[in-house]
Amino acid sequence: MPSFRRTAGARTDPRGPLVFDTRVLDHRPGSARVETSTVPAPADLHTGMAWIPQGAELDLEVRLEFVTEGVLATATVTAPVAGECARCLEPVSQTLRVRCQELFGYEQNGGDTSEGGYSLDRDLLDLEPALRDALVLALPLAPRCQEDCPGLCAECGVRLAQAGPGHHHGPDLDPRWAALRQLTMQHSPDGPPVPGIGEENGRGRP
Repeated sequence: MPSFRRTAGARTDPRGPLVFDTRVLDHRPGSARVETSTVPAPADLHTGMAWIPQGAELDLEVRLEFVTEGVLATATVTAPVAGECARCLEPVSQTLRVRCQELFGYEQNGGDTSEGGYSLDRDLLDLEPALRDALVLALPLAPRCQEDCPGLCAECGVRLAQAGPGHHHGPDLDPRWAALRQLTMQHSPDGPPVPGIGEENGRGRP
């Protein structure tokens, strides 16, 4: 899937909740720093029938390590996931824990270090694009309210978990004709009963 990377020429806002100032490092190979924080989830973190609500609290631990090519960022994030059960459409609430590791290289000639890669903006490291990619890829495409959710009744749409094991329909019941069938079972006030669907009407035709 496409990444949300910073376009060439765009400047990073140092006040962003997922922006880190790499000047805290000694800029010597092996120099590292670990930071923990709680940040709001960015918008549009969704896929299939699951999503991370915008503004939800993300528990984040980030390790920044200075290497020859740039800064290696290793992040572990815990995020709340909302969604709908793929079988019965009931609300689903889960917790997602994701670890991602990306190298942020130095800019060259005012652009990104390589096509499709991540780069530093001067001394600033914007973790949001890499974290966004990792979270969206980890979201379940078909979440379930429980692993053995039986889903919905194919005939009437009731949740089978609530209906119980004894729930069933007669072999000839078509729910599309249920209301009309009830009407045909009623007696006409001035004559014999109205024939049911599929019954002979006395003229040799149904």
